[in-house]
Amino acid sequence: MGQTLAEKIISEHAGKKVKAGELVIVKADVCAVQDGTGPLTVQEFKKLGKDKLNNPERTILFIDHASPSPRKELSNTHTVLRNFSKEYGAVLSDVGAGVCHQRLIETFVNPCEILVGADSHTCTSGALGAFATGMGSTDIAVAMALGKTWLKVPQTFKIEVTGKFKEGICSKDLMLHLIGMIGADGATYKALEFCGDTIENMSMSERFTLANMAVEAGAKAGLFVADEKTKEFLKSRGREDKFRSLKPDSDALYERVIKINAQDIGHTVSCPHTVDNTKPVEELKDVKVDQVFVGTCTNGRIEDLRVVAKILKGKKINPDVRMLICPASKDIYLQALDEGLISIFVEANATILPPGCGPCVGVHAGTLADGEVCLATQNRNFRGRMGNVEGSIYLASPYVASYTALKGYISAD
Repeated sequence: MGQTLAEKIISEHAGKKVKAGELVIVKADVCAVQDGTGPLTVQEFKKLGKDKLNNPERTILFIDHASPSPRKELSNTHTVLRNFSKEYGAVLSDVGAGVCHQRLIETFVNPCEILVGADSHTCTSGALGAFATGMGSTDIAVAMALGKTWLKVPQTFKIEVTGKFKEGICSKDLMLHLIGMIGADGATYKALEFCGDTIENMSMSERFTLANMAVEAGAKAGLFVADEKTKEFLKSRGREDKFRSLKPDSDALYERVIKINAQDIGHTVSCPHTVDNTKPVEELKDVKVDQVFVGTCTNGRIEDLRVVAKILKGKKINPDVRMLICPASKDIYLQALDEGLISIFVEANATILPPGCGPCVGVHAGTLADGEVCLATQNRNFRGRMGNVEGSIYLASPYVASYTALKGYISAD
């Protein structure tokens, strides 16, 4: 019997051919933590009694969730990570550099590698053809010390998407549609392997969005075959020599095959307070919004910002709406400046936030008031996600977010 993409990558790192359901120990190529999970990881690492990291050049500490820090308590945790980086030689990605998941794909992760990170959206790097997954702080501490981790080889769902999207529809709509179809726990501890001509024709940016949200269906990883577009992305980041490609076998065994026609996908919105509570945008045009947030590791890339700028250019945001825009990394911010996108946003009366997680995690820079409604391009809308359990969050694409900011209610035109 052939192997899925997940089985192939894990086999290479386990030193033997593996199949779904096996418990294995594998080499971890990259380890990552962020400022929410990192301090506990540091504490657990020091308990192990190790005097050095297994691979300091590929152990990355990100300060992105509270960036810059809004409180002294968080500032103190940042100091823990900065000091650990200096003491052990780990790489530090400090305030303003960007969201860990965007920085990982830009600089640190390559096809066919295994990335483990103390953050659930670590799966974003799966779009590069890597097996990337989130784990707890203690597991990451062990991986940092030993260069190895343990996992159960996941079963795989094959997500085959064919056809061409209608105008204005994008991979965010597809992913929300898929999660609405199978449920927020419909793929728990599975690998989602994306394929089909729609996927092949997608930009890397759109693939990153799909991989990022795999965990919102409960998945362990979201995986793509590395192809020429992957190679071009790596070349643009100075890592063309790191290109490799593994493909699943034609006789690979999948637990489930889900086929989707891209023509059937419309503008899709996740309603409060679960990601799988999805509806077509047409059913939500009576929903007034107070805040619109564009950014995060899901939709804060340059392609997303271009979509927003095209819609906002020469217009003004509804006076009853606060629009926050947050580039996912410093490089994206600089590119948006070079292309004149930031000027368009400011002239439309949007507020620009420094690269980082911003309002998405509810720590700072956009906390909702009681009863307020936010439409965001982020990946989660759990109650309290944006800092207030009395607020409501709707999730949508940058396209829908832009029109919503102009109209003052959820809209796609």
